[in-house]
Order: sequence, then C-alpha cells, then structure tokens
Amino acid sequence: MSLDSQEQAARRVLVAGIYLADKENLAPRITRELAASSNWKVEQRWASLGKNKPGPNLMPFTVQVTDTPLPKFLLLNQILRQVNRNDYEYIIVSDDDIQLPTGFVDKYLAMVSRHNFAIAQPARTHDSYIDHRFVEQLDGIDARQTRFVEIGPLFSLHRTAFDYFLPFDETSPMGWGNDFVWPLLAEKHNLKLGIVDSVPVAHNMRKPVAYYDHGASESAMNKYLARRPHLAKEDAFFIVDSYA
Repeated sequence: MSLDSQEQAARRVLVAGIYLADKENLAPRITRELAASSNWKVEQRWASLGKNKPGPNLMPFTVQVTDTPLPKFLLLNQILRQVNRNDYEYIIVSDDDIQLPTGFVDKYLAMVSRHNFAIAQPARTHDSYIDHRFVEQLDGIDARQTRFVEIGPLFSLHRTAFDYFLPFDETSPMGWGNDFVWPLLAEKHNLKLGIVDSVPVAHNMRKPVAYYDHGASESAMNKYLARRPHLAKEDAFFIVDSYA
C-alpha cells in the first residue's frame, strides 16, 4: 500500500457481520454500539441470513439478504468482495449474539493498536459460553500476545494482515480450524496475535453450534487441517507476553 493510501485508510474501520434474521439476535444493539465510535470512522456491512426481512434498525447496515443457509466464511468473503479492503485500517468481523461494552470500538482498538496486534479478539466474559477456556478474560491484565485468536464471535484484522489472510480460506466454510492455521501464517510474516482482556464481550445469548450442522463443520475442519500446517491445541493456547 502506498503512503497516500495508508493515510486515507487511517482511522477507518470496516465491520463485516452476519445476523440470523429468523432468530432472536442482538444485531440492532451491536450495530448501534459499533456506530458510536468517537475516534474511528466505522462503516458497517452486514448480511441478513433468513427469510425475515431486515428491520428498520438494521436496514441501513444490511448489504446482502440471503434466505437460504450459507456458511459464515463464504458470506464474509461475499461481503468483503464488495469493497476495497485497502480503504480501511481495520476490519472487524462480528456475529449477532454478543453484548459489547459501552465505548467498545475506541477502547478495544486503542489496545489493539498499542500492542500492534495484527489479528486480535476481545476476551470473553466469565459468564459467556466458551469453547476454549484460553479466551476467557484474565482479570488484572489489559491484553496478552498469544498464539491463538478464535474465529468468533468477534475478531479484528489490521491492514498489515489483509494480503495474507484475505479472502478467507473457504475449504472449511464455517471457518473452523482457521484459528490453528493463522498463528503459523502470522509468525511467517512477523505479525502479532493477541487477546484484549480489558475490553471483554459477553457471549451468552445462544449456545454455539445451535443453528448449524456440527458434524459437517467438524468434518470440513478435519479435512482442512489435514492439508495445512497448523498448531496443536497444546501449542496454540500459549501466552507469549502479557500487558498490565
């Protein structure tokens, strides 16, 4: 990216999100909080998945309506193909069932920027559904450099990672397994992964895997990982450094 392009992208954030239109969701609250940033110009592009039409609160942010089931990372790639990713400093990927703290974008990206995390996520609150305990909030620290960033419910990419991580690999269309491949790819290009503990999100509205085929996603993940260098869990769940 040229210096002029970098200057134009500075302070711009793209949110790519998916909400389940036929299920209870928190997308109206999420979009409202993401739009409230004082320090960043936030553009939101969401895909509606389901037969119900987008409500008036979500219509301004909805760029795609899909009434048949499609895997998450295929939808994300469709959203991202509609924009020039180099117009943004960060891309935030969000699900529709999380509770964001007030001032989330400004507080979260301040930590991400301070610690130079190219790929990052907020920690999950203690009362969240948690697949990997490693991502649960660690009390008493601001953030930690890690070898693992989970594919959901929210993560961010800095523009230094775009060329290496985008478009997302669709071999595992739900994205399962990406979080064990990403660390090696990041290390190859001298990029840092991290978790922000001081700005956690709550993920306790819907149980994970409640509305998609767990078996099919797991099978796709296993095939995906079999063909790509990746970390084992015992190597991925590792704190490189912590910041108080």
